[in-house]
Amino acid sequence: MGEVANPCGTFGELVRRHRKAAGLSQEELAERTGLSVRALGDIERGSVSRPRRSTVFLLSEALGLDPSGRDEPGAGAGRPGLVVPRQLPATVGAFVGRTAELSLLHGLLGQVGGPPGTAVIATVSGTAGVGKTALAVHWAHQVAHRFRDGQLYVNLRGFDPSAQPVPPAEAVRGFLDALGVPAEQIPAGADAQIGMYRSLLARDKQIVLLLDNARDAEQVRALLPGSSACLTIVTSRDELTGLAALEGARQLALDVLSEPEARQLLGRRLGHARLAAEPQATRELIELCARLPLALAIATARAAHPPGLSLATLVAELREAGDRLDALSTGEQASDLRAVFSWSYESLSQPARRMFRLLGIHPGPDVSGQAAASLAGAGVGIGQARRLLAELTRSNLLVQHVPGRFSFHDLLRAYAAERAEAEEPAAAREAAIRRLLDHYLHSADAADRVLYPARDPIALDPPAAGVTPEHPAGHARALAWFEAEHKVLLAAVNLAGSAGLLSHAWQLPWVLADFLDRRGHWSDWAAAQRVAVAAATSSGDRVGMASAHRALGGALIQLGCYRDARTHLRRARHLNSQLGDRVGQARACLNLAWVAEFEGSYSSALADANQALELFRQASNRAGEGRALNIVGWYHAQLSDHERAVAFCEQAVQLCREIDDRLGEAAAWDSLGYAHRHLGHHRLALACSARAIDLTEQLGERYRRAGALGNAGDTHLAAGDLHAARQAWQEALAILDDLHHPDAKSVRGKLGHLSQDAEDQLSRP
Repeated sequence: MGEVANPCGTFGELVRRHRKAAGLSQEELAERTGLSVRALGDIERGSVSRPRRSTVFLLSEALGLDPSGRDEPGAGAGRPGLVVPRQLPATVGAFVGRTAELSLLHGLLGQVGGPPGTAVIATVSGTAGVGKTALAVHWAHQVAHRFRDGQLYVNLRGFDPSAQPVPPAEAVRGFLDALGVPAEQIPAGADAQIGMYRSLLARDKQIVLLLDNARDAEQVRALLPGSSACLTIVTSRDELTGLAALEGARQLALDVLSEPEARQLLGRRLGHARLAAEPQATRELIELCARLPLALAIATARAAHPPGLSLATLVAELREAGDRLDALSTGEQASDLRAVFSWSYESLSQPARRMFRLLGIHPGPDVSGQAAASLAGAGVGIGQARRLLAELTRSNLLVQHVPGRFSFHDLLRAYAAERAEAEEPAAAREAAIRRLLDHYLHSADAADRVLYPARDPIALDPPAAGVTPEHPAGHARALAWFEAEHKVLLAAVNLAGSAGLLSHAWQLPWVLADFLDRRGHWSDWAAAQRVAVAAATSSGDRVGMASAHRALGGALIQLGCYRDARTHLRRARHLNSQLGDRVGQARACLNLAWVAEFEGSYSSALADANQALELFRQASNRAGEGRALNIVGWYHAQLSDHERAVAFCEQAVQLCREIDDRLGEAAAWDSLGYAHRHLGHHRLALACSARAIDLTEQLGERYRRAGALGNAGDTHLAAGDLHAARQAWQEALAILDDLHHPDAKSVRGKLGHLSQDAEDQLSRP
């Protein structure tokens, strides 16, 4: 292919301008395309006047270019390597009015794309239930097409009565995940993550951000982009005057609906003919609901069932409910709103009322039908629980925000908790909390065993009567279960700690550990294990203490806190020694070897691994012995003693075969491939890697398969087969990127360092 047609200059000039506009260094672009830095530099300098067709394609795809050369910086799709998030919740079906507010928000569009470094921000404030989120979501959907790089949304839970507000760092990590940033590229520290997030949005990204239910300006500041290409909407009960004063936010104070708007909302839901037939009752209903959208929505849900119920009867019921109840503790639209909640609550069936108030005990942020069944206990199966949740949803007391998962408005959560406090005896509330935690503990344990069958199990007490744990079948479903319940499980850990259920408080973090580790949620992992350490220490449970200290050590290794990790791991080893648990000691030793490996001390790592091997043998734990043999062999290989590495890893293969530990066998084959490659036995090394790849594929162990593919790619490279090396690494990278695993960084680096000669060879027919 000849030089690319381009009115602005050569293809190299076009690449250079787009790379700089994207904020990429030559090294970063080379890594993304698989070209060498030298080759990329030659292209940008014009030394390569006729770049190969494959080279043009790789660079065009990475920079969002039209290969015809007609692009300008910033044109086309979103930045390379990132996905386009579509996180906005569904808009309200019966949205009415708010004409003046929508007009004000539309006026902000003229500021988008203004001077660099100026943020375009709108705040929507108002009382609970006034429709702040509904307005923001409705408008964001109207303008979403103007922002090519997508929409980001987070519920900051600033006023959630059952949970702490979302820390800015947690929200930022969620946004980085939503933008498709691989886990290995996300730094461990909160400040560094915030810096990465802001840098991404500063690169001419065009995104709508909806920061919902903010507690105050401080919770929001770290999430604000510094680019005028983005538009940020913040909703809060607080006026957020600080954002107006310092960041220039445009403030919008949302009031209750006007009387005509309230009437329009009722007409949309109930039919205008019905309102016309009872004008006086309609006026009274609007008055009693204080023209508050949330209250009106709940009232119309009640008015629709049964169909023949008159509005006058409903108004009479509402007035009676208002006489019986005190004001809402929030003091906002107090007596009438609480009366509406009570009225809707009283209209429920008795089982649905009980479900509603028990959900007030749930830590949030949402709940599945299976968890709700366990919360309710004996006599309420999953089918019945789902019917009760549907009844609550029809009454607008719950929202099914995604299929099968239900959440509260925070005012309704407060009301449900209040009803539970008033109507459920303390013993009943405690039993419900135990059932709920049993549900999550046993379900997470079942999912963990599917995902990581080789892991040492912990002894759990049987679940309480009425608990129906979930048992996800297969790797994909188990992983999907953890993904859906991730935030709930973390909240359950804190609930267990605050409720004094100390066994749950250390066992839940234990069964969460592998998932959090494999998905790169290391800060969450460490936070949960700190709760576990405190709970086990408080109860004097030395088994729990040993397990929690070891798991916390593992999390701290991933966060790069090696000194603290070593402290916790040594504590775990000491506790296991006191308990006479040689297997626990051995596991701690393997983790200490891991610390030494990260610090580059392979001799120390080998000593710790040898100690682990001896402890496993003393305990007659053949599975542990097989794994330790492989790890000892691995460290011999790292110390360039490849003959001894082969000897130990062959023993590991044999032992793992005897006990049918196929995952352990796969790991040992992979290590053998590594050792044989360094001995120059390329054909034998590839045979070992092929065995590891086959076994991991049979087991559905995608992460392990990626490692074996990476090792095979290294051997292909050593043997001079560059094409096969690239294929193996690309397959490994696809798996690791899909898993958001940090090991993707090293594989991407290997692809990035292939020479221009390799690129030329791959381009030949």
